[in-house]
Amino acid sequence: MPATPSPPPRVRKAVIPAAGLGTRFLPATKATPKEMLPLVDKPAIQYVVEEAVAAGLDDVLMVTGRGKRALEDHFDRNAELEAVLTGKGDTARLDLVRAATDLATVHYVRQGDPRGLGHAVLCAAPHVGDEPFAVLLGDDLIDPAEPLLTHLTGLREELGGSVIALMDVGAEHIHRYGCAAVEPGGADGVVRVTDLVEKPEAGRAPSTLGVIGRYVLDPGIFEVLAKTEPGRGGEIQLTDALRTLARDPAIAGPVHAVVFTGHRYDTGDRGEYLRATVRLACAREDIGPEFRAWLRTFTTRELAA
Repeated sequence: MPATPSPPPRVRKAVIPAAGLGTRFLPATKATPKEMLPLVDKPAIQYVVEEAVAAGLDDVLMVTGRGKRALEDHFDRNAELEAVLTGKGDTARLDLVRAATDLATVHYVRQGDPRGLGHAVLCAAPHVGDEPFAVLLGDDLIDPAEPLLTHLTGLREELGGSVIALMDVGAEHIHRYGCAAVEPGGADGVVRVTDLVEKPEAGRAPSTLGVIGRYVLDPGIFEVLAKTEPGRGGEIQLTDALRTLARDPAIAGPVHAVVFTGHRYDTGDRGEYLRATVRLACAREDIGPEFRAWLRTFTTRELAA
């Protein structure tokens, strides 16, 4: 009797590329990493790490660059601040400060040259090894109430290969995204990716499904990335490596995708950043009721005047 094949290994590690310069938010990002810009009272990067931890990934590697030391400091202990808060008996704020430190085991590696997202992911190879892993882009914020990453990791463990997140971004915006050609994948909302194009020109996109910043990848992608030539913008594109896997599943399994219909924000865009801040503030139990009341007055009286 043939042996039952063992299930794919569980996804444990998350990679967060965070080496970008944040030019869309200048001058705020001249001396402050864009990932440290606050959404209400918590930096954007902490929401991303919390999402990884909520999906069961407690080993996090950040791929950083020059000027990103604040990221390391945020997830490290601050003995002086903790001592001051302890002395004041301010346990509420002390818990907030320690929450970031205790979230996960966070590691760091520098991307010496800005050679694209694919190169940033390749920098994670020594840490990840031969395990499947998740990639979470810091600019993409998924509403904390949406278990998208948990869905992706579950599908990877069920189907093998790689699983990515797609969203219908409309024909007018698809030129800003990696764009996927897909076919039905069986389960509701799950598709099989057959091809990918990075930021297609107007009228040449195979669909309106754009790749958003959540991926669960087979470690076989590292070998593909190492051979991937620079593409769009002269950079090594993760989309191009995924295209290779989608076209030849024999390399490292198929590429499936979840078509996401929940709340997602591109926090690298100023308008989306503001909308994310408002939505998160409205959902808070501590400040939400008062803020929502003010927002109603502002929109119905001041904006309408």
